[in-house]
Amino acid sequence: MRSRTGARVGQYAALLAYLVFLAFPLLWLLSTALKSPRELGSAHPAWIPRDPTLANFRQAFDEQPLLRAGLNSLLAALAAAVIAVLLATPMAYVMARRRTPLSRAAAGWVVVSQAFPFVLVIIPLFLVLKNLRLIDSLPGLVLVYVVWALPFALWMLVGYVRAVPAELEEAAAVDGAGRLRTLVSVTAPLLAPGIVATGLFAFVTAWNEFFFALVLLKTPEKQTLPVVLTHFIGAEGVADLGPLAAAAFLATLPSLLVFALVQRRITGGLLAGAVKS
Repeated sequence: MRSRTGARVGQYAALLAYLVFLAFPLLWLLSTALKSPRELGSAHPAWIPRDPTLANFRQAFDEQPLLRAGLNSLLAALAAAVIAVLLATPMAYVMARRRTPLSRAAAGWVVVSQAFPFVLVIIPLFLVLKNLRLIDSLPGLVLVYVVWALPFALWMLVGYVRAVPAELEEAAAVDGAGRLRTLVSVTAPLLAPGIVATGLFAFVTAWNEFFFALVLLKTPEKQTLPVVLTHFIGAEGVADLGPLAAAAFLATLPSLLVFALVQRRITGGLLAGAVKS
């Protein structure tokens, strides 16, 4: 009995330590954002602000167009997530159901493509977008996000499709349903948790992306939120810490809110993708 109690206490202690580890960056941002310039420059800073203030939040909105940048990020992330899911779902269905040498080669290429660094692909992407006249535009950035998220979305959805019993599709075929009708009416509803999880990961990836947005967007009115956050750092590398922490804290809230709203579907999708029929 004592050993079980000790093991249970150890598990809860490990879980609590893990939660503290995960929450530390967000709590540190909030603490820094609520401190006055005098507290931020103190030689002995405290974890809890002695005199909390919202001045850093007001200054952040006054100095940089956070709302416009946030809207740009939201539009780009939503469009990229929706398009990536719409393209990846039928492709994953074919790769999962038709296990041919070509589909296995495609699956291998999907895994290998995830190892490509950003610097390796930015020049070809820049030249392609230049020929398409999509440089310095949100549609061009969305196209890049879709291309970058599609392999990961495929890799996730293939596992979810394989978890759907093939007998259901065979029964639909006996009733006269074609491949497209089977995918839309039978398989897709069962893939809903996996589709939500895949779309969410694509959204968060696009929302947090910085490098492509920095290189491809030059007009200030079109820049995304991660790029605008760098404007709080001066030319000499000195950061305006209070407003930067306030803006960074606000930038994390949308993704946290989306996770909170769809956490049950994410859990169901991950479990569905982990179980193979």
